[in-house]
Amino acid sequence: MQRVLTTVTLLGLLVATAAAFAITEHLKLIKSPIAGTQVSKVISPVCRCADSKALIQIRLRHADHVTVTILDSNLHKVATVASRESVPRGTPHQFFWDGRTAAGTNAPDGVYRPEVHLVGARHTFLLPNRILLDTTTPKVLSASGGDGVLFPGSGRSLAIRYAFSEPANAVVYLGKRQIIRGRPTREHANVKWAGKVEGSPVAAGTYVLSVGARDAAGNETPAAERKSVRVVVRYIDLAPKLLSVRPGALFAVHVQTKAPRYTWRLGARHGAKQKKVLRLHAPSNRGTYRLFVTEQGHTAIALVRVRSK
Repeated sequence: MQRVLTTVTLLGLLVATAAAFAITEHLKLIKSPIAGTQVSKVISPVCRCADSKALIQIRLRHADHVTVTILDSNLHKVATVASRESVPRGTPHQFFWDGRTAAGTNAPDGVYRPEVHLVGARHTFLLPNRILLDTTTPKVLSASGGDGVLFPGSGRSLAIRYAFSEPANAVVYLGKRQIIRGRPTREHANVKWAGKVEGSPVAAGTYVLSVGARDAAGNETPAAERKSVRVVVRYIDLAPKLLSVRPGALFAVHVQTKAPRYTWRLGARHGAKQKKVLRLHAPSNRGTYRLFVTEQGHTAIALVRVRSK
């Protein structure tokens, strides 16, 4: 008798297990009534940018009336984005949260989650997507361009190193014009400037760049708080720029340029060179002469004073 009871019990357990497994597998096959969910990861209502509002996009498998609310990290209701709004089936439908509470005040920085209630289906879904509300402006702790001298050319650029208070993209301005937006969102990194604005090389001269930071929420360092970096752009330079030599004497000028070749002119004489040290004979007559050294339309000048013997 005991054996029969044991067998019946085991059979009952097997049947129950099989039934539970079947129900579980069936539930897996039932598709969620909400699909195509897309939610903004981070927003800043004060940034005056594309990330000032949170996007909440859903697609329903069956038409219904939808209520969308925003909950804080403690799952307390903060705001109602939509109330019993009619949503057709199959079409992506978008809702937006402006970062305000139900009372109309700005919600504090923190993590929020959207909740979607289907009125007809009588079911509420707490979406797993998190929305980070961040209104803190990143600070530029330091910015430096090294020696600050740039000789533009193929593959040549000046590295601008920076340190931010938080991970952010570097944004570099020349006046009011943004000329660089860095890709990596790091606290310490560098961006490179090739001496161009909108693809065109700038003229030789001194430029003051301002370095700011823009975080993932779109918050950007105010102009008054950016760090300035002074950059001297040179295409060709000579050293020394003033020489005093005897008539006909051999003298040398160091030529700084990234160009593979340059031309020179001193009085009636001229020529072309490739070496970084230009060696020439001074004119035979006393006086002050201009030495012109040119590469790709850019010219540097040195004065050669020929003194008495």
